[in-house]
Amino acid sequence: MPLKIVENFDSSFTLEPQCQEALFALLTGEVFLRQVCEGLQWQKVEFTELLFQPVPYSLITPKGMPADFEPYHESKDYTIINVPPNFMFNAKVFKPSRLCAVYQKIV
Repeated sequence: MPLKIVENFDSSFTLEPQCQEALFALLTGEVFLRQVCEGLQWQKVEFTELLFQPVPYSLITPKGMPADFEPYHESKDYTIINVPPNFMFNAKVFKPSRLCAVYQKIV
């Protein structure tokens, strides 16, 4: 089976205000922030309120993310995590089916 190369992928999306509010509440919950910190061995993190939809790997998007988000991937002061599927379900976010969130290390 040959590989299908994706030339263009529309990664834009819009969340309904109530879905975004519910998702942001989950992503900023104290227990979840503590889990993120433990996983990274950081003292404190803050959700930047930046979300993106992962994109297929290509020559233009070698990291699987929109190019605007690559500086966060390369920075030691930020981390990118996959939004847990149960958060997406609880916030009633079904389109897109996957999201990533950007967190900043707080010193």
